[in-house]
Amino acid sequence: MAAAQGRLSDGAGGMDERKETGGDSGQGGAGGAGDAPPLPFRAAVEALRGARLRPQIEVDPAPAPKRLAPYAYALEAAVVDGEEDLADGRLVLLHDPAGHDAWRGTFRLVTLVRAELEPEMAADPLLPDVCWSWLTGALAARGLTYGEPSGTVTRASSHYFGGLSARPAASQIEIRASWTPREGLGGAPDTAAHLVAWSDLLAQVAGLPPAAAGDASVVTLPQRRGPQSR
Repeated sequence: MAAAQGRLSDGAGGMDERKETGGDSGQGGAGGAGDAPPLPFRAAVEALRGARLRPQIEVDPAPAPKRLAPYAYALEAAVVDGEEDLADGRLVLLHDPAGHDAWRGTFRLVTLVRAELEPEMAADPLLPDVCWSWLTGALAARGLTYGEPSGTVTRASSHYFGGLSARPAASQIEIRASWTPREGLGGAPDTAAHLVAWSDLLAQVAGLPPAAAGDASVVTLPQRRGPQSR
C-alpha cells in the first residue's frame, strides 16, 4: 500500500512530527513502556480496529508518532482499483488524559490525505474550499459532533523539462486536518464512526461515487487523473 508522506500537525500550536520509521505501530505510553494505556484510549483503538469500510479501501496499522501526545495510534489507507492506488492517507488518534487546551478535549484526530488531479483542476480557485467541504460534509453526513477543526488544503503542480519533458504535467492535492471528536460514555469518542467518515473523504478525493445512492453530502470533482501505479 502507498502510505501518505509528509508532516502531520495535531492542530495544537502548530506542532509537527515526521512519520516514524519504526517502533510500536499500536499505542504510545506515558511514563514508561510498561504503563497500561487508559481504558478510554483502549476502547477508542478497539473501535478503530473493528470499523467496517467499503471494499475499495485498504487499511493497515502504521507507526504512531511518539511526541505529539502520551498515547497515539495510527492507520494508513489507500483507495485501491486492482493493482493501482487512486488516493492514500493517514489517520492518527491522539490521547492526552490530562486534556489539552488547544484541543478542548482529551482526544484529537489528525489526518493527511492526498491524490493526483488534472492540472486544470488544480488551478480552480474554488478547489481548496471544495476539498475542505469534503471533510466537514463527511463528518456531518455521519451525524458526528466535533470541535476545534483546523487544517490546510495544498495544491502543487510539477512540470517537466529537458530529459524529462516527455512526462505529462502532474498536480497533487493534499488535505491536512485535525479535529476533536466528542467524547461519549466512558470518555471514549466514537472513533469507528469517525474512521468511516474519514474513509468517505478518502473515497471522495479518489473520485469514487458516494457509497449510498442519492448521497449528495459531498461535492464530486470532475476530470480526475487516471489511477497511479502502486
